[in-house]
Amino acid sequence: MRVLILSWEYPPLIEGGLARHVRKLAENLAAQDVDVHVLARGLEESPAEEECEGVLVHRVREPERPRELGEFVTWVEHMNADMLAAGVDVGDRYDFDIVHGHDWLVAGAGDHLAKRFRCPLVVTIHATEYGRHQGWVEKHPQSYIHGVERWMSNRAERVITCSAYMREHVADIYGLEERRIAVISNGIDPSELVPVDDLGTLRGRFAAPEERLVLLVGRLVYEKGFQLALEALPGLIERVGNVRFIVAGSGTAEAELREQATELGLDAHGAFLGWIGDDVLHSLYRIADLTVVPSIYEPFGLVALEAMASGCPCLVADTGGLREVVPNDDVGLRFRSRDPHSLGQMAERLLTDAVLRDRLVAEASEHVLAFDWTDVARQAAHLYGEVAATPSRA
Repeated sequence: MRVLILSWEYPPLIEGGLARHVRKLAENLAAQDVDVHVLARGLEESPAEEECEGVLVHRVREPERPRELGEFVTWVEHMNADMLAAGVDVGDRYDFDIVHGHDWLVAGAGDHLAKRFRCPLVVTIHATEYGRHQGWVEKHPQSYIHGVERWMSNRAERVITCSAYMREHVADIYGLEERRIAVISNGIDPSELVPVDDLGTLRGRFAAPEERLVLLVGRLVYEKGFQLALEALPGLIERVGNVRFIVAGSGTAEAELREQATELGLDAHGAFLGWIGDDVLHSLYRIADLTVVPSIYEPFGLVALEAMASGCPCLVADTGGLREVVPNDDVGLRFRSRDPHSLGQMAERLLTDAVLRDRLVAEASEHVLAFDWTDVARQAAHLYGEVAATPSRA
């Protein structure tokens, strides 16, 4: 079985969780004797082709992506044209059984290459434009992206989502039969969550020994719900005392969130760190007393999984894929989605109950073992085999 995986990012080019997901999937597929090729965007200095951990990576060198969203759509179209040309060259040297595209960013190239290779197209939808914008997709460029996602999902032989919630969501908004959608969760490798050496010094930068440290991690965008957590913090600080917070991440809502924090009188109680590297992020999980994931829209909930794997108690919104990552109050707690009062109450409970925190940490350390990349890759390989053996719908 030989598969060509398309992704707009792949290490060392990392702009989000997609690159990490595709890398771990590809490497674990290769470890199970699947012949894996990855076609991805590369940096100017990246080699055009190299083998990494059993995966043959073909890179299309592209300039840095534009900051303006309107320009970004045009840039994506150009990127797909270049990826298609590179994919044609790869296809002249190798025969592929499956083309597997990740998200709308590579939809055009994936479709053309699957047709050229006369093989099935599988797509993974990691998130939807409809979900990110709470259904507001009437205007450009959201309408364009939503249209590409609908076309891509209906064109593919099979669609993969990371949670049962996303399967229902995708089936509903794109008019798909659920039997065409497979749920294969994201994985986690706890051995890669390596912190810095001196955690005590790092914690001392943000909180005194007697203070409780609340961590918020992720892209600073509306659907991640950080505005709800900030709204809950003043009351939490007043009731519990000695509470500090960290916001780690960057995004389009960063300036607005910083302004909100100032208006709420929170500047003296915490810090916005901006974008941080993995080593610092993994360390923050180790020094925090609580990680809060307040998402309004969340297909899966990798931050919650990383926090639990790092021994940090977790509080998540009762919504989307977070319900599957934190399925019960044995491994973490949930608060009513979009409700700062509920968030504050549950956070207070966690910060003031050491026995509860210890119990959650112990149970979560076992729970995260179910999200194993070896199993994720095994499920993907099985799906490839099913699709390759099934006559095309075209």
